[in-house]
Amino acid sequence: MTIEIGIIGLAKSGKTTVFNALTRGKADTRSLAPHIGVAKVPEPRLQVLADMLHPKKVVPAEVSYTDIGASVKDLGGGKGVGGQILNQLSDADALINVVRTFADESIPHIEGSLDVDRDIATTNLELTLHDLGIISRRLERIETSLKAAKPAERQALLPEQKLLTRLKAALEKEVPIREIGVSADEAKIMANYQFLTAKPMLIVVNIGEEQIAQAESLEAELVSRYAKAKSGIITLCGELEMELTQLDDEAAQAFRAEFGLTKSGLDRIIKLSYELLGLISFFTTVSDEMKAWSIPKGTPALKAAGKIHSDMERGFIRAEVISYNDLGKCGSMAEAHKKGRLRLEGKGYTVQDGDVITFLFNV
Repeated sequence: MTIEIGIIGLAKSGKTTVFNALTRGKADTRSLAPHIGVAKVPEPRLQVLADMLHPKKVVPAEVSYTDIGASVKDLGGGKGVGGQILNQLSDADALINVVRTFADESIPHIEGSLDVDRDIATTNLELTLHDLGIISRRLERIETSLKAAKPAERQALLPEQKLLTRLKAALEKEVPIREIGVSADEAKIMANYQFLTAKPMLIVVNIGEEQIAQAESLEAELVSRYAKAKSGIITLCGELEMELTQLDDEAAQAFRAEFGLTKSGLDRIIKLSYELLGLISFFTTVSDEMKAWSIPKGTPALKAAGKIHSDMERGFIRAEVISYNDLGKCGSMAEAHKKGRLRLEGKGYTVQDGDVITFLFNV
């Protein structure tokens, strides 16, 4: 399961710089064309398992990033973003909104000044207008259909009409759909629309090098105002992080230490994205390949098997499971077998973060 994340923001906010940093890419930061790249998910437990089990190949989970290139401005009116890019945003599992606070006279802000709150509000408004446009058009079609609908058809349309009317009212009050509680049945209806304000949102505040010393206090202040249900905020010096990706790990770590940075900003972005999406990781070791997989928290073993291959789900027999911590204490699969720490679980077992699983199946 590859996670899809769309990168949006106003022009000259540093979207492509952040994209290059995340994907170790070299996309032209002056280009307005969309860019797509993949990043490996940092997972320290994967390397620990690899050192213990000695597979021939280690495969981390991946995140796919799409930098829309064009400004999010006018998204609500359908002017700023083409249909293909809009479809990519609609298919994304989450969004990153890059907001600029770095000062650079050679790259003037499109509004003439730096204002985090204003820029966040502008992007939120564009996403809201986009979703309101979809809802309004659909409600008009439902209203027309209801006039000639048979009883069975009405029963299918009325719940949708009720839900969309509620979502419309919330959006008109500037409440994004991600903050609105919906039932399981309503979530199924919503899935047909891929509303942009329903997606988890991580705001990346793109700071300058001269602001790094104040980054922690700035982030804490912004978190108090913008961290809500399925939304978070982080400060990041995109230019510095992009430059660090061109160095080897040891040199990057030394360079980061000079700025007093103890953690990779990119690792933090992926970690926060996982938290907002409610994702966990499990591991498999098959045919000398150790691999990490990303799934939503609460996924049953049957569906987790299906993420690997549809045949595994179709012919599922059982799952042989051991937790990462238990395997670490045992030191090897052979010792885990000897100590009886491996469990046999059925299709309804809820996969836990860090589980090491061997799926048994027959097709």
